[in-house]
Amino acid sequence: MEKQFSFIDTPIEGLKVVKREIIEDSRGFLSRIFCVEEFLCHGFDKHINQINQTLTYQKGAVRGMHYQLTPYTEIKFVSCMRGEVYDVAVDLRQNSPTFLHWHGEILSEKNRKSMLIPEGFAHGFQALSDNCELLYLHSAPYNKSSESAININDPKLAIKFPLTISDLSERDKSHPMIDDNFKGITI
Repeated sequence: MEKQFSFIDTPIEGLKVVKREIIEDSRGFLSRIFCVEEFLCHGFDKHINQINQTLTYQKGAVRGMHYQLTPYTEIKFVSCMRGEVYDVAVDLRQNSPTFLHWHGEILSEKNRKSMLIPEGFAHGFQALSDNCELLYLHSAPYNKSSESAININDPKLAIKFPLTISDLSERDKSHPMIDDNFKGITI
């Protein structure tokens, strides 16, 4: 099997940046989005149960920081298909040595990078251009009663976005700050 992806470790165990390889000629290119054989070796060891697409109209807009609780914790594979985003994952795994650490990465249609986010992470992003389109592969179906989030502006996280936030939904503004009772999520 010809290798179609490069998997790059981040400072947070299990969180990976994935670079998609392309086959290109005068007509354009082909880029594989997912291959179960390659991804099994890098932590995506469950079935894809849901595929979502988002479109964010405005540069500077932020979505996040969302996650699912047990038993619906999920592996996410996030790719930017149009535009450019600053993608962020926060480690919420109980007893993790990198608990509450975050990693951000620019994903774009040009650099063909994606984020492979393990179970137990919150996820969000900032649009760095207008009309950003993301494609998400999820290992678990969305379950409203298991949905949760943390506040994007939480000082305990101190996430540094490249741009001033131009738009944030009322829902995302109202997510709770992390308090001393928050011990993380179990997987």
